Amino acid sequence: MWLDRLSNQPTPSGSPPVGQNRSYSPAPRRSMHLAPGSLARPGYSPRSSSLSLVSRSSTSNTSLPGGTRISNGSTLKQQITPPEFVEDPSAILGKILGLSSNADESINDNAGTGAVLAKPLGFEKEIAFNGLSLQDFVDGTIDGEKEGCDGERHSLLNMQSVEEYDKEKDKLEDLHRSITACDEVLKSVEISLTSFQKDLEHVSAEIETLQNRSSALNTRLENRKVVEKLLGPAVEEISIAPTIVKVISEGPIDETWLKALIELEKRSKVIDTKLKGSEKIKAITDVKPLLDNLTAKAIERIRDYLAAQIKSLRSPNINAQFIQQQTLIRYKDLYGFLSRHHQQLAEDLGQAYINTMRWYYFNNFTRYRQALDKMLLYQVDRHDALGADQSTQRATKAPGTRPVQASHDANNIGRRMDILKNSNAAVVSSYVAEEDKTSHHIETPFRNFNQALIDNVSTEYSFLTEFFSFSSFPQMSRRFTEIFDPTFNLGHSLVKDLVDTTYDCLGILLCVRLNQHYAFELQRRKVPVADGYINGTNMLLWPRFQVAMDLHCESIRLLASTVSSRSAASKLSFTGNTSDATKQSTAPHYLTQRFGQFLYGILSISYEAGDDEPVFNSLGRLRNEYEAFLVKASKGAGTDTKKRERFLANNYALVLTIIADTEGKLAQEQQQHFEELKKALEA
Repeated sequence: MWLDRLSNQPTPSGSPPVGQNRSYSPAPRRSMHLAPGSLARPGYSPRSSSLSLVSRSSTSNTSLPGGTRISNGSTLKQQITPPEFVEDPSAILGKILGLSSNADESINDNAGTGAVLAKPLGFEKEIAFNGLSLQDFVDGTIDGEKEGCDGERHSLLNMQSVEEYDKEKDKLEDLHRSITACDEVLKSVEISLTSFQKDLEHVSAEIETLQNRSSALNTRLENRKVVEKLLGPAVEEISIAPTIVKVISEGPIDETWLKALIELEKRSKVIDTKLKGSEKIKAITDVKPLLDNLTAKAIERIRDYLAAQIKSLRSPNINAQFIQQQTLIRYKDLYGFLSRHHQQLAEDLGQAYINTMRWYYFNNFTRYRQALDKMLLYQVDRHDALGADQSTQRATKAPGTRPVQASHDANNIGRRMDILKNSNAAVVSSYVAEEDKTSHHIETPFRNFNQALIDNVSTEYSFLTEFFSFSSFPQMSRRFTEIFDPTFNLGHSLVKDLVDTTYDCLGILLCVRLNQHYAFELQRRKVPVADGYINGTNMLLWPRFQVAMDLHCESIRLLASTVSSRSAASKLSFTGNTSDATKQSTAPHYLTQRFGQFLYGILSISYEAGDDEPVFNSLGRLRNEYEAFLVKASKGAGTDTKKRERFLANNYALVLTIIADTEGKLAQEQQQHFEELKKALEA
């Protein structure tokens, strides 16, 4: 009975029954009965013990089949030895049951052999556990035995504890207060942590909300990117940035304004093209009026800007080339935009520019001509002809100025060729021309005026072709003619005044060569619009050159007509101081010296001329008159043929010597002609 009841009690350590701690095994399980020595100890599982004190064969036999029963302890892997300081549970159980040491040994032996113990003989009554477990029953028995011996010791310990408590009272109170303060601090910390936890929960909720919003925004962004990729190019073609609108409406006219204007025109072309198409788009219809208003604003600002620049050209002492290059040419696209969107206004502004520049050039060249008119000029008249009497030459003077005396022969080229060699030198300014007190030949004012005119013509034509680049060549020529026609007339008037009253063949021919040089320069600069002025100048110079050459021929003819048989002897030499023909010298005539110098000047100036120029025929007529004069003058030697031939040979030799240094086709022809005459006489 007591073993059965003992086996149903829970273990003191609260460990699960042996069957619950074992792993699942396919082998049959046997019923185990707890013996007094099988009580669980701390740290050890009941299944680890190999001790079995009591085993009921009846129970084992009825619970398991005969073929499945196994020997006691055969399922334990190892046997655990209890520590030395722990009393043997069998001995404790023997004391409780009143067994002797022999009985204990017998129990131990039986336990070691695995035999089932029999009930002790001296155990006649049942032990009352009073509902206690075996461990509680054992603890109570031991405490009862020890109570007598420990009571006295317990009283002593209580007294010591009271004394120690009195001694540690203050410390304990301080500790209590510290603990109380810690509790308060911990309460505040708890409150803070609770509040922080709530804040964290709130922040977490907000973060979650932001995450949701971020996801929604990302989705919207992706959708917009897809839409923008599809609609972006189409919208870009018809839209115009607000910055462009602000720049065109309010910004200063500079490079940025010009770029905005180009962008505006580009958008206008796209919209006009789409409006002409079959597909009608409402966005284009809405944008079109706005672009028209912006275009009208741009036209208004361009009109004001160009009008201001044209007006500034009329300012005193203004440099027109500076305004043309720095403002008008720099922003030439403004006029092009104006001509494409408001042609009538563009034509009006173009006409205003033409009128302004016509006034500008005519006014400035009029002042320049007035300054050139104050220069002193040598006057070459009929008295300077080759056959004229040297004693009747007069002092030269410029109209309206004091007379000046010629410092050298008017028919001698001297250093006048330098003006051709330095044809590109800078022109004389108005101030220098007005203050110059030296005398000049007619080619000096001619060269200064026309050089300045050709330079301005080239500059203006270059500007017109670039600024009015959309115009055709006839339109360009018409604008150029309107600008320079008064100035060209002024130049022709100056040339006419210079050559109308002069017989300076060398000066006129120098003006012809300068005019030809200007014609070549204009061709090199690709300025064809000034050909009319060049041709008009030639029409003034060549006829006057013919008139002057005719005067020289006529003077030689008159000189030859005065030679008679009686006075021929005196005309034979430079001295002419004897009438004895036998004593007359065969030295060259004074006319030969003058003719040679004049011929040298003509040939030097015409070193690039051909035989198709008027100078070729005029020079041939002059040479014929000179040779006729020499033949008639040689008759003064009487019947002495050799003397006459020697006289002619000496004159031809002098002419040949003077013109020996000249070059060109015309010079070679003249040199060859006189060489042949000389050789014919010396043969």
